[in-house]
Amino acid sequence: MEWYWAFALMIGMILALMAFGFPVALAFITANLIGAVIFMGGSGGILTFLGNAFESMTSFALAPVPLFLLMGELFFHTGLANRMFDAVDRLLGRVPGRLSYVTVAGGTAFATLSGSSMGSTALMGSLMVPEMTKRGYKKILSIGPILGTGGLAMIIPPSALGVLLATLAKIDVGKLLIAGVVPGLVLASMYAAMIFGITMVDKKAAPAYDMPPVALAEKLRMFLVNIGPMALVVVIVIAFMLLGWATPSEAAAVGVIGVLLLALAYRALTWKSLVKSVTGALRVTAMAFLIIFGSATFSQLLSWSGASSGLIGWVTGFDLAPLVMLLAMFGILLVLGMFMDQLSMMLLTIPIFYPLATLQLGFDPIWFGVVVLLALEISFTTPPFGLLLFVMKGVAPKGTTMAEIYVAAIPFMACAMLLVALLIIEPQIALWLPNLGSP
Repeated sequence: MEWYWAFALMIGMILALMAFGFPVALAFITANLIGAVIFMGGSGGILTFLGNAFESMTSFALAPVPLFLLMGELFFHTGLANRMFDAVDRLLGRVPGRLSYVTVAGGTAFATLSGSSMGSTALMGSLMVPEMTKRGYKKILSIGPILGTGGLAMIIPPSALGVLLATLAKIDVGKLLIAGVVPGLVLASMYAAMIFGITMVDKKAAPAYDMPPVALAEKLRMFLVNIGPMALVVVIVIAFMLLGWATPSEAAAVGVIGVLLLALAYRALTWKSLVKSVTGALRVTAMAFLIIFGSATFSQLLSWSGASSGLIGWVTGFDLAPLVMLLAMFGILLVLGMFMDQLSMMLLTIPIFYPLATLQLGFDPIWFGVVVLLALEISFTTPPFGLLLFVMKGVAPKGTTMAEIYVAAIPFMACAMLLVALLIIEPQIALWLPNLGSP
């Protein structure tokens, strides 16, 4: 079978099954089973498929995923997150648009630890947008920051999706997580500058309202009690990986223990919060591992059938510049984000994009991973069909139009696009930290 027919058959089966309402994971598993029979030789191919699938799920590199998810769920359900949000709000005092800054910080923290941009958007949208609307905030400062936090969540460690991407691409998990620190800080600075600029240009974008003054001693107490300890846990997780004191799995375990100890110290750890946290982490972990089960042999089937090598040979035959190829892959991810979730997009594209990007185009795999993570998230807020736009529509106050959501999303999406441009111009923004100390 020619490579293009094999490629069309595999992709076509998956898309057809999804069109018939199959869950993404089951669509991939079914297509892989059929592909194993066709390309790997009947029942023997199925046995090989199952062996590879189970082997991929028992990889030690995946251990951080459930631990990071549990860390985030505990952080939220024990109320530690709310304590931090409230303290930041009071510490900022009368700063114009301070709830927008709180939204960026809070949404990033929750989405990063939970690994779910859609869940974070739904949560922050239902919690923060009504409050900001009541206080007269315009949509660009109430809805925009929530949609923008996803880009930060994808690259600032600990990122569960970053771990999954590194696992699928077979690259160093720790280096990919650390590579997101500097770009994440740059993007956060862009968001802060964007909010500040909007409040300076349009005083009505975030109307001032009375806020009881807080004494310096009380501010110090709030920081030391309600912000510092929670921030310290995340800093320790990153530092352990950066300094090489722990693997990502061990650092994630330290993070879970740290949140548990904090919850105990604040007397916030109840049986109910523990059950909710474990259940939430288990639900997302099961979905992620089921998708990994389906993806385990997808790249192997593409390789076995000759589709991967044929596609790479066909694409490179156009003799296009690496930058043009990168932009083409980026554009494909933007389009896919209108119809698929991030895990599904990684599952479909990583087996094709990574060999092309690293082996043929010579891109650094860690740098390319950061660009892919940003592309995955930008695609979720790309008008007119980005999935997060519709999630936001579902939780936004009554009367909010899709046009208003589009307008609110565009400035923050532009910040993320600018970051991608900066990464292309200067890759060391992402590579400096993970390469620190390398020979």
